[in-house]
Amino acid sequence: MESEIIVGLDIGTTKIACIVGRRNEYGKIEILGYGKTESIGVKRGVVANIENTVQSIRTAVIQAEHKSGVDIKYVNVGIAGQHIRSHQHRGNIIREDPDKEINAAEIDRLTQNMYKLSMAPGEEIIDVIAQEYIIDGEVGIRQPIGMLGNTLEANFHIIIGQTAAAKNILKCIKKANLEMVDLILEPIASAEAVLSDEEKEAGVALVDIGGGTTDIAIFQDNIIRHTAVIPFGGDVITEDVKEGCTIIKKHAEELKVKFGSALASENRDDEVVAIPGLRGRPPKEITLKNLASIIQARMEEIIEQMYFEIKNSGFEKKLIAGIVLTGGGAQLKHIDQLAEFSTGMDTRIGYPNEHLANDVPDDMASPMYATGVGLVIEGIHRLDYDKQRENFEYDADGNKKTRKKKKKTQGGEPGSRRFLNMLENWFDSDASE
Repeated sequence: MESEIIVGLDIGTTKIACIVGRRNEYGKIEILGYGKTESIGVKRGVVANIENTVQSIRTAVIQAEHKSGVDIKYVNVGIAGQHIRSHQHRGNIIREDPDKEINAAEIDRLTQNMYKLSMAPGEEIIDVIAQEYIIDGEVGIRQPIGMLGNTLEANFHIIIGQTAAAKNILKCIKKANLEMVDLILEPIASAEAVLSDEEKEAGVALVDIGGGTTDIAIFQDNIIRHTAVIPFGGDVITEDVKEGCTIIKKHAEELKVKFGSALASENRDDEVVAIPGLRGRPPKEITLKNLASIIQARMEEIIEQMYFEIKNSGFEKKLIAGIVLTGGGAQLKHIDQLAEFSTGMDTRIGYPNEHLANDVPDDMASPMYATGVGLVIEGIHRLDYDKQRENFEYDADGNKKTRKKKKKTQGGEPGSRRFLNMLENWFDSDASE
């Protein structure tokens, strides 16, 4: 059975991508249409110019609407940026009636308690992800609904970010005449697009190299264990090429994309490319070995930071599936070889075709679309979860609730996510001032 239509909106530093998809009858993701435009209002994963970002969002959404034939209203939005951090916490509740089955309302109460944790000024909890549940000391429970017990506990992975950064994203979405269903951490979305269940079970580090940031998500036993954001990505490599070769940024980006390599040893000294001269000046010749040397130096720094986060997670020795690189930066030639050499861990490039149907456009399988595709997949998973909860909702007397079905043209209407409700309240109060 086909799922409802879900839209992912990837607001990146170098591009904004809008992807429309749904799950087909075979469980694969069909891409119905997509739009992509240059991002001119985002710096290192954070909105720096509201109006420019809104214009880019509108352009990408209009393209996606034309290609998909879908009137887009609700979007799942990715969030990243150097302000993002994560925290592990265990919560618990004492059940009022241990002889009754655990229900969705109790799971909600346990989860909502996590949003009450004290944060530093200017920070808010963006998302709370249950890793595993514990009932009366019995650990490793993935689905507690329907079980019995006195005490319900859970280990949570808590995503924390700057309130202002999240509010600015919501403001852009509102100004683009859209509604945000969920705000999803980008490496978690990318992981859904490029990782297999076997890799998550075995232990794997997902590294999404974007334009402004490099995002990391570590999985083990099919549980998210650690997330982190490194505050630089492909853009800083372009800047290095610009400075090192004394050329303009446009030519530096073209050089990096067409001829760049993460390993200088893979280029010969006599391999040369000519850059057009400015205003009648003669062309400038650049050796590919020198270009690769500049790129390799910065990539080694990014990989060093990445490896530090992997070691810092405490799971370095448990990642049997090694490292999976994705994002636009993962298209750089020989980057997997450099990462493998620098860390000693098995490394592959992650393409977002792990869960895609066979008839998707070829360019959608590029690592640069991992986050956008992942936002669609994660949106479908969260919609499934919300529907599952409806099947287990109880009233105050413990009686199962019944709900009327409603017809929708696009799935994923905003639900009861606490953080989104808070953002909506802030937005409304700002507008009334």
